[in-house]
Amino acid sequence: MVNKVILIGNVGMDPEVRTLESGAKVARLRIATTERLFDRQANETKEHTEWHTVTLWRGLADVVDRYVNKGSQIYIEGRLRTREWTDKDNNKRYSTEILADDMKLLGRRGDNNQSGGASPMGGDVNRAPQAQPRSATPTPVAMPADDPDDLPF
Repeated sequence: MVNKVILIGNVGMDPEVRTLESGAKVARLRIATTERLFDRQANETKEHTEWHTVTLWRGLADVVDRYVNKGSQIYIEGRLRTREWTDKDNNKRYSTEILADDMKLLGRRGDNNQSGGASPMGGDVNRAPQAQPRSATPTPVAMPADDPDDLPF
């Protein structure tokens, strides 16, 4: 069985980053991906933007906390996870998100055209965006073997 998602998109708002009582960091991002389709009947290009919620744990969350802001372009590899809960009116609710296993910082929207075009398939995609980091030294990125199901968001 395979459950794999690959996205390249722009971060729509500054990330939410929290530290749990256990000390583990968790980050949540909203990423926009845009598909461009040509409508032959109307003879025009149409765009469809899809918004994705991405959750990152521990080392990846630390990198997000230090380097990712609204407008950053990032590459995400992960897996789909659907959560179920009951709201205050006792209705069942569902939420589908991507649990990230890997992330690459591609810079801000428009940076790639000016900087020579980094891509997830080659080039220096692990570089930090042009913005100054929020902290002095980044820590290595490491994903845990398993992620807690209950998120603090």
